[in-house]
Formats: sequence, C-alpha cells, structure tokens
Amino acid sequence: MNETAQLAKFTAEMTYNKLPAQAVAVAKQCILDWLGVAIRGAHEEPAKILRSVALKMCGTGDATVFDGGGRRIDAYNAAMVNGAASHTLDFDDLHNASIIHLATVVVPAAMSVAEAEHKSGKALLAAVCAGYEAGARAGEAIIPESYFYWHTTGTAGIFGSAAAAASLLGLTAEQTNMCLGSAGTQAAGLWEFLKEGAMSKALHSAKAASAGVFSAYLAQNGFTAASAILEGEKGFCPALSEAPRLEKITENLTYADLKIQHNSFKPYACCKHAHAAIYGAQVLRGKHGIMPDIIESVELKVNNITDFLINNPAPQNVYGCKFSIQYCVAAALLYGRVGIDEFSAQVRESEAMQQLMAKITVTKDAEQETINKAAPDKLASRIIITLKDGTQHAMQVDYPKGDPDNPMSWEESAEKFMTLAEAICGRQKAEALCALVKNLDEADDVAVEIKKIF
Repeated sequence: MNETAQLAKFTAEMTYNKLPAQAVAVAKQCILDWLGVAIRGAHEEPAKILRSVALKMCGTGDATVFDGGGRRIDAYNAAMVNGAASHTLDFDDLHNASIIHLATVVVPAAMSVAEAEHKSGKALLAAVCAGYEAGARAGEAIIPESYFYWHTTGTAGIFGSAAAAASLLGLTAEQTNMCLGSAGTQAAGLWEFLKEGAMSKALHSAKAASAGVFSAYLAQNGFTAASAILEGEKGFCPALSEAPRLEKITENLTYADLKIQHNSFKPYACCKHAHAAIYGAQVLRGKHGIMPDIIESVELKVNNITDFLINNPAPQNVYGCKFSIQYCVAAALLYGRVGIDEFSAQVRESEAMQQLMAKITVTKDAEQETINKAAPDKLASRIIITLKDGTQHAMQVDYPKGDPDNPMSWEESAEKFMTLAEAICGRQKAEALCALVKNLDEADDVAVEIKKIF
C-alpha cells in the first residue's frame, strides 16, 4: 500500500551524500552517453522537425539546446527538444529490467531544470539517480505485459523525468507525490508507429521529458494530483497491466543499491533487443574468421518480446532497419560493427546486405523466453551460424557488451561520446564537455559551466 508515496519520499530525500560511489560514477557515464547521443541525434530529421516547431512556441531561459549551437530557451521546451534528439539514433542507454531508455527522459529534464535553477553538479547527479530510480521501478511493475502496446520509455519513463525535476526543485515528499501524480496522468506512447517506421518514438521521449518538468513546477505551485497514481484502482499500473507487480515499486528501496547501478549502454545504434544476437555475431565472426560469402544460414533464437518487436525481414527505411534483428545481425557479419554508418541508404540497398539478410531466420524459442521470465534484465538470444561446408558455430548470449555484467568502461563511453559529438561541435567543445561531466561534482553552477563551453 502507498507505493507512490513511499517512492516519492525516497526520491525526494535522495541527496548526493547518500549516493554510493558506483552510482555517482554510473550517473556521470549516463549523462556523458546521453550528451553524445543528443548532440548527434539533434541533426536527424525527427529531431530537427520537432525542434523547429517547438522553437516557434518557446520562451527564453537558461536551458541549453544541445544541437551544437548552444541556444538557450525555457526548461520545459529544452527538455522536449533534447529528449527528442537523444532518442532518434537508437544509440541511447537502457535499463534492461524495465525496458526503459531512461537517459532520454531523465537527463534532459534534469539538465534543463539544473540550468534554469542554477543548481550544482552534485544536485544534478542526485536528481539523475532519483529519476532512474522512479522510472525503473514504475517500469518493472508493468513489464512485460504492457510492452506489447505501450512504449515504456514514454509511459513509465515519465515518472523518471518527474522525480528528477522534483529533486532539483527541492520539493518535499508530499509535493513530489503530487508531481508523480500529474506526470502519471500524462503517460503515453504506443508502438503502432513501428509498422511504418514513423517518427513517433522521438515524440515519446520528448513529451515524457517535458511533462516531468511541467509536473514538477505545477507541484511546486500547489497543483494537486492523484496521490496513488501508481497503485490506485484506476491508476497507472492497473491500467497498463492486468497483473502489475506493485511490489517492484518499493522492493529493496535502499540507497545502498540504486537502479542506476544496473543500467546498460549501447555499443550498437539500434534496438537493444538485437544486441545479444549482434554481440554473438561479432564474437563468432572474429573468433572463426567468418565472412559473408561462406555463410549458408543464420538462425536466431529469441524471446517473445524480441520476436514481436524486431522480427522484421524486410525493413523499408532506416528506422525499420534499426528495429530489424535480421538487418542488424547482417550488418555485424558484414562489417564487424553496427554504428550509425551501417544504416546508410547505400548499405541498406546493397546487394550484399540483401543477400545476407535472406539467409537469416528468427525463431521464438522457449529457452530464451524462460531466461527472460526468470531474469528480466537478460535480453538474451542464441545465434547459430551454419557455413557452406556444413560447419556450425553457435553462441548463447545472456549479457551483450554494455550490460552491467559485460560493461562499457568510462574510456569506452568517452570514445563513443567523442565520435558522436566532435563531428557536430568540434573537438575543443567536445573535450570540454567530457571533462565537465567527469568532474561534475566539482561544478557549483551547471549553467555557468555549460555557458563557458557554448
């Protein structure tokens, strides 16, 4: 009982001094990863359209638009445009157990409010940790049932942005509860767009990030909302799942082991559900010297969510390819990597890509489903490559590169960031941003430090 109130109290009372050292380190990594993806993603068509429309309606302020130019607007619209930008490349982080790209909603909300309110780096880090906690717990309570229709980043993720913004505004536990209530009633995001490879995914993160900011400022000014928005009879969890696991909202609610410490990062620019198979393809390719011309067939054994979400043998555009496990594995086998360039029109339309994709089959597998049911953080797959001479090479992948059990180091995250950001804002600014994040707990005013760079 009172799950929303307990979660609100926990996040409202979270401060930098209560954070484990590992949580601080991962929070910095989350912010850096988000910045790189947002800066590069800002120049993708969905982000450009959304930003163009939003800028016509926005107000002035101290919150930075992270597109390389350094324009400053109000916190609400900054959260919106930066949230959209960070979700266009499918290169953003993921909390596996809740299946939420938490950075795309939490960090833009936290960053915009931190700048607008001239908060310290320590306050920003605590807010990001609070946001990851609230979003992940809300998501875990409704997964996997809700995922067939609802994009969890847009639905449960909204609690993350709300908690982060509330933290930075210094809201009380009661005010934070109202903030979560206002956020939850705005939760949205449907998967129907995937059929056409449409742009709605960026809109989901944009609205979730900005709604969290709006909800926090509403609560600060006395606006009331449902006090049991998560567990109430007509609340969020019962609406999105026939059998919600409400215990996930408050289970092991302790500062000693925060949800952000179980976050994963993407080395591949595509849907996370393809990463296990991609990693397996990379490893087998390198270990056995497998080239496309000697491959007879590739079988991918996957869980139910992976099957209905990204079993797409004939993607029609770049977004469709990012949500096609066949395409992503073919790219890994062809090039040994799955970055931004591997989704270009030239690659998509190449004869080599089309021929290799035709050799890949996807099978719903009871073993993979059992693995995922027992441990939702395991987005596992099995890959079996049969060569033309009859030789078979197989690999079961429970934790691909980037997962907490197979982590990316700070240096690897910094390299990813520089690759994404340098092309947009130049090496000097990119290096300055990287250094700022690495030493964020030394910043007295985040807005001042960012203005020094842009």
